[in-house]
Amino acid sequence: MEDWRVAEYLVQACAEAGVRHFFGVDGANIEDVYDAAARPVADGGAGVLGVVAKHEFAAATMADGYARATGGLGVVVATSGGGAMNLVAGLAESFTSQVPVLALVGQPPRSQEGLGAFQDTSGRAGSIDAARLFGTVSRYCARVRRAEDLPEQFTAAVEAARGGGPAVLLLPKDVQRTPLAARPTRSVPAPPAVDSPGIAAVAAALVAARSTGKILVIAGDQVARDDARGALRDLVVALDAVVGVTPDAKDVHGPRDPGFAGVAGTMGHPELVRAAGSAALCLLVGTRLPATAQIPLGDIPLAGIGALPPYRPAVHATAADLAAALPLLTAAVRESAGGTVASAEHPIDPGRLRTPGTTGPGLRYREVMAAISEFLPTGSAVFADAGNTGAAAVHHLELPADGRFGLALGMGGMGYSFGAAIGSVFATRRPTYVIAGDGSFFMHGMELHTAIEHALPITFVVLNNNSHAMCVVRERLYCRNVDGRNRFQQSRLAEGMAAMFPGLPCHAVRDIAELPAALADSGSGPRFVAVDCDPDEVPPFVPFLTDGA
Repeated sequence: MEDWRVAEYLVQACAEAGVRHFFGVDGANIEDVYDAAARPVADGGAGVLGVVAKHEFAAATMADGYARATGGLGVVVATSGGGAMNLVAGLAESFTSQVPVLALVGQPPRSQEGLGAFQDTSGRAGSIDAARLFGTVSRYCARVRRAEDLPEQFTAAVEAARGGGPAVLLLPKDVQRTPLAARPTRSVPAPPAVDSPGIAAVAAALVAARSTGKILVIAGDQVARDDARGALRDLVVALDAVVGVTPDAKDVHGPRDPGFAGVAGTMGHPELVRAAGSAALCLLVGTRLPATAQIPLGDIPLAGIGALPPYRPAVHATAADLAAALPLLTAAVRESAGGTVASAEHPIDPGRLRTPGTTGPGLRYREVMAAISEFLPTGSAVFADAGNTGAAAVHHLELPADGRFGLALGMGGMGYSFGAAIGSVFATRRPTYVIAGDGSFFMHGMELHTAIEHALPITFVVLNNNSHAMCVVRERLYCRNVDGRNRFQQSRLAEGMAAMFPGLPCHAVRDIAELPAALADSGSGPRFVAVDCDPDEVPPFVPFLTDGA
């Protein structure tokens, strides 16, 4: 076997792009890349760890979480056939949320294409065309036909991913094993262009609106990815603005910051809706304002600054790096306003949605989130999953100082939080908490095993109501035939995990007084906490509420 092949080039090129971990599931048509990653540094290896997940969807979310945590590139590596197909949902989340992920996907040898090869996705002889399939969920997709083409294709893929979204390289096994003389060089992203006319136009709109009323700012998760929280705060102070955040951006501005009025959208706070009613202009920062974050804006003028323009017509400044662009906007506002900086108001009490009372078994969402909020250490990260649990976390959870928050709203795939938290921890080593429901756990919760294998500091909190509870509520509210199809037989998750993984700290919480001790259980590795909840409790989700709050 040759000493330096396409497989070795790929791993070294990832290292030169700043990647220290990639995630996936090994297999025959991708094993050469894993083999190259396993090469010791002393023997010329690149120092990149190939983390083996339990499922390719989770591996894709690990790469997604890694990219969001670092502000850089995440890499997922998967084999052909079903392994490749399993990537699609995870890459779709990264595509919709503009997260830079590179997918290296193994393929059968070129000589077997169109001849009935096992897991053939060449598009020949009636087989699935992987290039067409992945082309729909990526910013760039290429099948590597020749080893000498790889350096150019790899560079193009990384540049496309850094522009916001996945890129895919399809790699036939024989190409991975082909000797390659080229060596990769360090990949440094070019500084993003400054949209000076756009910033000037947005600044002019803000200054004009300030003369007639309040500015409402709604900030999105690009602020966190670009590490632009301080720059956002300076802009808010300069504008004396009222601030809301999208559900996936709870960590960019919060109750300790000036003008905070809550979360926007279907899981949001009434105070922000009231503030919007009297706003002279709404400025979107790092968000396009998707449906899950929308609030009634009526005829309020809209402005935006971020990587992509808002979904609604708006005065817009393109900004691939908000940490660099927001200070320019703040300076332009101050200059246009004659240098005057207003004193920011004291934070506003966002209030809470009024949900119907419930008398069923188990704990209530709000009391669980309050207990978790009290415990979270400074600098910790929280990844919330879909459904009632996610809605409760968005609405009720209070993050600690310098805390991070992750939520998948691009596709809203159940089970995202398990893999994303693992990828984030590999990048940051922050104490991290997964907050998910039992439905999400049954989909992808066995990535707990990956956390155990690598002794990651993750606490998995699963709210167990023995159901797909959001669907239970929807049955009751919207369906004509309620047959209990979304209710499960009772499961004892903590007891089951304790039996499956001896040595894993596991806690079954059936009384709120038990939760603090469960969260405080000592140990630097993973922990598992199952909290019994009521499947019929209506979550803080605006469409489910009848009072119009």
